[in-house]
Amino acid sequence: MSNSIKKIGVMTSGGDSPGMNAAIRSVVRACAYHKIECYGIYRGYEGMIDGDFVQMDARSVKGIINKGGTILKSARSQTFRTKEGRAKAHEELIKAGIDSFVVIGGDGSFTGAMIFNQEFGFPVMGIPGTIDNDIFGTTHTLGYDTALNTVVDAIDKIRDTASSHNRLFFVEVMGRDVGHIALNVGIAGGAEEILIPEEDLGLDRLVESLRRSKKSGKSSSIVVVAEGDKIGKSVFELKDYVDQNMEGYDVRVSVLGHMQRGGAPSCFDRVLASRMGVRAVESLIAGKSNFMVGLKNDIIDLTPFDQAVKGKSKINMELLRVSDIMSI
Repeated sequence: MSNSIKKIGVMTSGGDSPGMNAAIRSVVRACAYHKIECYGIYRGYEGMIDGDFVQMDARSVKGIINKGGTILKSARSQTFRTKEGRAKAHEELIKAGIDSFVVIGGDGSFTGAMIFNQEFGFPVMGIPGTIDNDIFGTTHTLGYDTALNTVVDAIDKIRDTASSHNRLFFVEVMGRDVGHIALNVGIAGGAEEILIPEEDLGLDRLVESLRRSKKSGKSSSIVVVAEGDKIGKSVFELKDYVDQNMEGYDVRVSVLGHMQRGGAPSCFDRVLASRMGVRAVESLIAGKSNFMVGLKNDIIDLTPFDQAVKGKSKINMELLRVSDIMSI
């Protein structure tokens, strides 16, 4: 065990996700347990450059495990992308006596931490926080499970109105680069089609599939669309195409947007955040650095930052097969 770590900083960076507060709480309390000082860094890397630090103890994080968003705020920092910006951030950390930090965020945040570590040899650990679940080295990122439950709840409500009015709904969910959310909520919500970046269904095949559904007796349909889907330029273009090429449906669009990022974290995300925070702190104490903490086969494990950033998170192909069978 290394005794060189005396003060650990904790920050949230990039897009917020449910479970970030639970992770902050875990880092702060793990530090208190191991008798290490902990400092909250406000507004991500931007706050690091400004020296916006506050000392936190076990009581500083009471009552936040159930809250969405992040009490430390988040920001995207253009200044940190420059060498001068990173040098200023390093200067502020040294001035405050902070000798390592934990960053809770996505691949952009980890890339920044990796470069910072390479330039200054500064110990850093990452906790994956993004609802898209698009980071290599973990089966679940913080906020993903909560987002799935939020979206399924919304789709259940949309189906009520779809079936009452013979409507076809295109429901757009988040997932710019990967279709994890769309694929899972599509199956759980009983969607007729699921459109994801990994599979190009094509407009004609989509219409053909919807015609088959209608012929089989379905009076309403829900199509779940990941925002990164490649078929149309936008979900509204899909609507226009189906309007022009298919009769008998009143076609509507529902873009769920940022509501997917909000809300109280699920039990799964709270437990995951607690486990990841403890592992991140104890890894720094043990002298490890430049790793992301992740979940693999229900074990908390470490993945080097460069692998986490460069690796590609893959969808479960078995789920695609299941979705085809379920939509008959």
